[in-house]
Amino acid sequence: MVHGCVLIPGDGIGPEVVGAARRIIDAALEGTGSSMDWVERDAGTAALDKGHASLLPDETVDAILQRGTALKGPCTTPIGGGFSSVNVALRKRLDLYGAVRPVRSLAGVPTRYDDVDLVVVRENTEGLYSGIENEITSGVVTSLKVATEKACTRIARFAFTYARDRGIDRVTALHKANIMKLSDGLFIRCARTVQEAEFPEIGYEELIIDAACMRLVQDPGRFQLLLCENLYGDVVSDLCAGFVGGLGVTPGANFGAEHAVFEAVHGSAPDIAGQGLANPLAITMSGVMMLNHLSVTTGDASLKDAGARIRDAYDAALVAGEKTRDLGGDLGTDTFTDAVIRRL
Repeated sequence: MVHGCVLIPGDGIGPEVVGAARRIIDAALEGTGSSMDWVERDAGTAALDKGHASLLPDETVDAILQRGTALKGPCTTPIGGGFSSVNVALRKRLDLYGAVRPVRSLAGVPTRYDDVDLVVVRENTEGLYSGIENEITSGVVTSLKVATEKACTRIARFAFTYARDRGIDRVTALHKANIMKLSDGLFIRCARTVQEAEFPEIGYEELIIDAACMRLVQDPGRFQLLLCENLYGDVVSDLCAGFVGGLGVTPGANFGAEHAVFEAVHGSAPDIAGQGLANPLAITMSGVMMLNHLSVTTGDASLKDAGARIRDAYDAALVAGEKTRDLGGDLGTDTFTDAVIRRL
């Protein structure tokens, strides 16, 4: 089977790490009878550099609408000014409401913790990331936090379905409903309703976000799936990445009803772009998530098998000490990629 996928290199180190992930995926599928039909499209400042009028060209969005799946590199977002986030725009245009960020300990990456295996599920379209901000008068700015029953309910159902399908028996909703009684209150009320009516066999608990952060750093091993609204999910997923070695070893995916975009959650790191130093593991792990997703949606079991072999290969490379510099090794982007491919 041939599977269509949009490849978005992105900015900074994006083309390097996305290219490495593509090499690994193609090598894993070689001889299986299945392959990827990659269609490259632009987004971010790279799109402007190539003459597009927009950071998110219509042809990029149209390609994802047509093929249903994309593997995406990081796109630069300026701080405190400039253009708005390409990532946020892409999620809104495709209605990619459910972000999934698995975090697991890796045998070859020693950290303070050795038993982390959790998933952050983040609502991707509302909250403060709705981007509704106004300057009321000089020196006074407001930012509107949006919560709707529809979005709160569907992300809760998404999280509990994800938990059921993967044998996860407890979901923890993070909130600040003691202060934001209407918006966060709606979020947890919807989660309770969905759990009681549709998933009574799955355990459910609620934690205030600040207390949850304290408990996470005390013992991340007690958590299985964290259900978060948009801003909390963004912050907490980076916090959890620190348990297992950082953003270089944590994948991500964004799901909608019909489309999915898989991406590393780290930034574009322009300071090391073009030097062959970037760690391609996070985007490769995101590629494994993509293969698993396509295996389910198309019924092609060889994709899941290829994903498992990639996972075994990079685990073996890490255990053998073959790592990039951010993980304490001395390999570059290409040499780490070669190390993984050798083990396929």
